[in-house]
Amino acid sequence: MISTMKFSERLFENVKPIWAKNHQHPFVQELGKGTLAEEKFIHYMKQDYVYLLDYSKLFAVGVQKSLDLEMMTNFSKTLHDTLHFEMDLHRAFAAEFGISREELEATKPTPTNLAYTRYMLNVAQNGSLVELVSCLLPCAWDYWEIGKLLRAQYGDSLSTNKYAKWIETYDSEEFAAGAKWLIQLMDTLTEGKPERELSRIEEHFQMTSKFEYLFWEMNDQLEEWPI
Repeated sequence: MISTMKFSERLFENVKPIWAKNHQHPFVQELGKGTLAEEKFIHYMKQDYVYLLDYSKLFAVGVQKSLDLEMMTNFSKTLHDTLHFEMDLHRAFAAEFGISREELEATKPTPTNLAYTRYMLNVAQNGSLVELVSCLLPCAWDYWEIGKLLRAQYGDSLSTNKYAKWIETYDSEEFAAGAKWLIQLMDTLTEGKPERELSRIEEHFQMTSKFEYLFWEMNDQLEEWPI
């Protein structure tokens, strides 16, 4: 019997155990409650800033590997929005916590951050377009899931939560639109692919989902270079 399940649905079903750990991570839950130590949030904001710089490069590679003009346009628009909208929001939000633009620009990635971004960039540059998308998708999709989850769990107390803007950003329709486009693109690019290739794509998706967990852990532990 031929499965009618979309590949994105398969990815979502199989990644649930990993994402459940992401969603239950103390850093994420304390963010939702508004009890997260500011020191940890500041560490996160600085590391996420340098992460986004490398994450943006994936969209640039996506433009290069696009199969048609529409795809090129969507990748280039997302790249532009990340660099000129999300990064500006990031800088403005960081400023509210006393982090200057100079501090953001001077931030060096931690070992975990560096390992995560270099994994994605290596796949993007040496793999196929759909492999690139498999690395982009977990961050976009799971942040959307986390935004929805935290609003559902702690929506009644958002008015007094100093991290409310973070939750509202990732629960927003604007952010959801980007995640939905990548999900749809994943389904389009995997249609008719053999299982051997689908398994490799899913391996990247699972790996970058695990790196998402390590990213929360990294910031919760205030990871720095030990030497």
